[in-house]
Amino acid sequence: MQQFIGFLTDRGSKYAVSGGPVGSRADVKAFLKTLTRDKRYAKATHNTWAAILPDEGGVKGDDGEAGAGMVILRMLEREGVTGHIIVVTRWFGGTKLGGDRFRRVQDAVEHYLEHATLTGDAC
Repeated sequence: MQQFIGFLTDRGSKYAVSGGPVGSRADVKAFLKTLTRDKRYAKATHNTWAAILPDEGGVKGDDGEAGAGMVILRMLEREGVTGHIIVVTRWFGGTKLGGDRFRRVQDAVEHYLEHATLTGDAC
């Protein structure tokens, strides 16, 4: 599991991005379970995620941040990344971000794609 913490804040909200190789829905579930064993992530406001599974195609989860999983999924599709999950975590800072929340999700995914070592069937 690769994690990037403390690189992005907006109006008090703090972000982290995590990811790793996955090949099935069971792998996705296990990844999310491992991530949320860390109390910081378990207590986060949102852990939105997406992955393109080799045999099933795209899967996503918004975790209360409606539409954020689709943003991540579209970015994975555009980059041709398969067999890899990306999770964007947000700790709400008290001020609603409106549409800017999607830009912050994009920023987090871009950070991950630029700094992580992609494994699995990744491009």
